[in-house]
Amino acid sequence: MSDSAINHAPGVLAPGHLGELTRVVPFEMVDAALETAGGKEQRVRRLPSRVVVYLLLAGVLFADQGWKQVFSRLVSGLPTPLKNPTASSLSQAMRRVGPAPLRELFTLLKGPAVTGNRQVTRFAGRLVVAIDGTQIAVADTEANRARYPKPRGGPNGEAGYPMLRMVAILTAGTRSVIEAAFGTDA
Repeated sequence: MSDSAINHAPGVLAPGHLGELTRVVPFEMVDAALETAGGKEQRVRRLPSRVVVYLLLAGVLFADQGWKQVFSRLVSGLPTPLKNPTASSLSQAMRRVGPAPLRELFTLLKGPAVTGNRQVTRFAGRLVVAIDGTQIAVADTEANRARYPKPRGGPNGEAGYPMLRMVAILTAGTRSVIEAAFGTDA
């Protein structure tokens, strides 16, 4: 199969058809992140790696919903209705893509956004930033427990899930992420 067939999947999942997310994160940037991270497609799939990356990004927007519902929302504006993939095919696709393309995409997107002077907040000639953090519960698997231990328990015993800590530096004016770090409280 030629590279042109791989790079230009036909149909509604072709470049530029996933709506609003492609306006914020252009498909060319997702493709560059996939190529740099070694996730470039070897063949045309029903769930291309590009679509899986957008699915993971949409999952952040709809964190209270399952992956099948997130996929439905992601493709709801497409002119041709798609048959929703099964939960297992979504899981397999996410495992196939892995975290490396998202890490690379973050590297491409991070930093103060290029904006007009009105949106940039400066004090004494310096960019005003904010530091924020959160804890994210991750699946209670052996691998996750080894890397992200469960928080120490209180009077009722140990906590239910391993917790990942994220700390980010953001610009105060545009709220663009400049840098983020992930780790544990241990």
